[in-house]
Amino acid sequence: MGEILALVEARLLTALGEPDARAAVTFLGTDRIEVLRFTDGDVVRYATLGMSAQPMADPTAALADPVKGPRAELVLSVRAGLADTDKVLRPLAVLAASPQVEGVIVAPGASLEIGEPLWPGAPFSSVLVAEPGGLVEDLEMDAPMEPVRFLPLLPMTHNEAAWKRVRGAQELQERWLSHGTDLRDPLRGSVPLD
Repeated sequence: MGEILALVEARLLTALGEPDARAAVTFLGTDRIEVLRFTDGDVVRYATLGMSAQPMADPTAALADPVKGPRAELVLSVRAGLADTDKVLRPLAVLAASPQVEGVIVAPGASLEIGEPLWPGAPFSSVLVAEPGGLVEDLEMDAPMEPVRFLPLLPMTHNEAAWKRVRGAQELQERWLSHGTDLRDPLRGSVPLD
């Protein structure tokens, strides 16, 4: 486990540079989850470290495979200085622990619900899991382990999350794109959904 996380951290540092802050959260019955903060100009990126220590298991499986299964870490990018986004550390750790706690598999297209604002005053309490590979490349592992994928998170307003449940992730992303939505704006409103 420690060897995997060392490789994951090295991949994050190669892609994003040195973190300027890190915090660790431990939930009862789970492994420790760290959240690293990287600042790149006017963008702050938060990346989890610890979610990939164990493969995500199918919740219907009788026994979780300790080696095989998808592995991932989460990455959230927001514009710096517009909101107190550093308070997102605990919600991000909660999301990263959800495969261990709730037995879910986090994959592109999924919605993850926090149940509270991502940070104080945030219009978002859920995120859409986007496709990996753009910001941080997948980390190949020795067989039979699957690669570690670095999944971008896109904050969703309540209306966007409800619309996504009905219409799907692809249509929401197309709506954001057609309206030129700045998904890194921590104060943005909901995209028009008429």
